[in-house]
Amino acid sequence: MPEGDTVLQTAARLHAALAGQVLTRSDLRVPRFATADLTGRTVLDVTARGKHLLTRIEGGLTLHSHLRMDGAWRVFAPDERWRGGPGHQIRAILGNTGHTAVGYRLPVLELLRTDEEDRAVGHLGPDLLGPDWDPAIVLDRLLAVPDRPLGEALLDQRNLAGIGNVYKCELCFLARVTPWLPVGALPDGALPRLVTLAERLLHANRDRPSRTTTITSELRTPPPRGPGPAPVLDSGRLRPRQPHRVQERLYVYGRARRPCLRCGTPIRLADQDDRPTYWCPGCQSGPTP
Repeated sequence: MPEGDTVLQTAARLHAALAGQVLTRSDLRVPRFATADLTGRTVLDVTARGKHLLTRIEGGLTLHSHLRMDGAWRVFAPDERWRGGPGHQIRAILGNTGHTAVGYRLPVLELLRTDEEDRAVGHLGPDLLGPDWDPAIVLDRLLAVPDRPLGEALLDQRNLAGIGNVYKCELCFLARVTPWLPVGALPDGALPRLVTLAERLLHANRDRPSRTTTITSELRTPPPRGPGPAPVLDSGRLRPRQPHRVQERLYVYGRARRPCLRCGTPIRLADQDDRPTYWCPGCQSGPTP
């Protein structure tokens, strides 16, 4: 499931394949932009903003895409067979002499003027993996609606950009509260620790091929603002996990009815705002459905 860490990885792959190269193929398979022709233009850069992708192109243009639940960009060599889904799911093709980037199942795809990118991403809060990260702003925005359930507040990209449903569930587990607990009902000091935890988890996974919240191989404070792993926190306290003790990659997400890795209680599953939400009734306090 695409979240801030995997979107950053996608941006890096697209940037490596496209940036600095002249487009020799361009095909946007959405009605509004089906006649747009980007061939002959140089791709300047590809960057992630929260869970959004911005491909900036010579001539003051930006191709904005969002993966949502199951969208994907794949990069292929000239003679490589395309893998990513059937042809009717392709929404975008950007190619040069060395690589072809193919966008599958993209629910959001639009061509903007680069100086109008705020139309697409101006509403976002501080990016957990971006240079604009500011925990003070995030705390102010989260506390602005104290009665809102924590899980919903974490998913609201206007508060902080980059968290999806997997991290929502894992963060609430690590904070030992349910996703239905109102933000204002968190114990004193818990919300700042949770915001720190969110940043460290995404940094820990920014370069990992598989998202992991149960194991850390390195302990650093604070998390680096560049490449490399960072620590995982448990309720805001530094606790390095030992790889031989935990084999699972995630604590609760996708583990309905399986025993909790901490206490053995079966993990529960219910919807929150139409999203599958996992929690441990033994470890996490607060209201539940």
